[in-house]
Amino acid sequence: MSSLDALLQRGVDEQVYPLARLEVFHEGRHALSLGNAPSGCVFDLASVTKVMSTTALVLDTRLPVDAPLTQFLPGAAARATLADLLFHRSGLPAFQPYFEHELLAHPQLFEGPQPELRAAVRRSVLERVAATPQERAVGAQAVYSDLGFILLGAALEASTGTPLDRLFTERIAAPLGLTAGFRRLSSAPPLPPVFAPTGTTRPREPAPGQEGMWTVPERPTALCQVDDDNAWCLDGVSGHAGLFGTALDVARFGQAILEGRWSPPTPWGRDSTPGSTRAFGFDTPSTEGASCGQRFGKRGSIAPRGASPPIGHLGFTGTSLWIDLDRKLVVAFLTNRVALGRANIRIRAFRPQVHDAVLDALKLE
Repeated sequence: MSSLDALLQRGVDEQVYPLARLEVFHEGRHALSLGNAPSGCVFDLASVTKVMSTTALVLDTRLPVDAPLTQFLPGAAARATLADLLFHRSGLPAFQPYFEHELLAHPQLFEGPQPELRAAVRRSVLERVAATPQERAVGAQAVYSDLGFILLGAALEASTGTPLDRLFTERIAAPLGLTAGFRRLSSAPPLPPVFAPTGTTRPREPAPGQEGMWTVPERPTALCQVDDDNAWCLDGVSGHAGLFGTALDVARFGQAILEGRWSPPTPWGRDSTPGSTRAFGFDTPSTEGASCGQRFGKRGSIAPRGASPPIGHLGFTGTSLWIDLDRKLVVAFLTNRVALGRANIRIRAFRPQVHDAVLDALKLE
């Protein structure tokens, strides 16, 4: 067993996650494929949706990112541009439990597809997100916001007249040959042959820091439905979460980004907003404790490699995509760490070790 194989198995043994899959491309070559989950295992990608669907679709449809949100959603309260939303500098809150009202008001959501009800609940949630006021001035501080990407997804639908899930399939998945897609609850999609389970109740238990934000009795919920409760009330289709896919899907998407299939209005780079690590729709490594390790984007341990920082994104369920633009390296590392409880945050210390081990396995300095 290689050291990387052993490390991934240690993640299982130490209860970092039950299932994991690692897919790596280097210089256009499929270099590594490892993990205790089979290669066809479908994962809830969580916030990797923000880059793989929403950011890519903004670029693919050529939405004018300097335009105000109200150009697409006239009823929106936020006075911010699409770029402000993409860089998480819009002043919108990070999170609000919109699902609380819907689960209390509509317990029949648990009774099957309910297409008409789910459509009405989706409209209600989108209206409430759009009506949410900003907490601070645009550009005053970077605050990672699910709300901003929910609104970006709605803006994409408004501008194209096409549902977000179909837009993703037609413009991103099909051209790249991906199996990834949204699992719209009202359509009652069949279970994939192999998938990584997450939670078993709805609403999910609060994440660390969300304790006491809502009081809704937990109920059993079906398997392979989106883990995020707000996305669940959006019929499983949202700009902030909802995609399901394999690690190879995520890696192939990362390779397309690396090859320049979609380019941002300015080169990939960190925004100047105070407290920001954000690039256009993506993230960049934190100065300390970066989830991609301390060696991505660097030669050895100190000297910067190229002008472009690595870009990537994490997903709450335990997923991640990191792209080292200079090394031409793509690392998709998917887990279902939340199946062991949302308070299980061992992935934070473990994920950087995986990325360092990938560099070692490929003999990259």
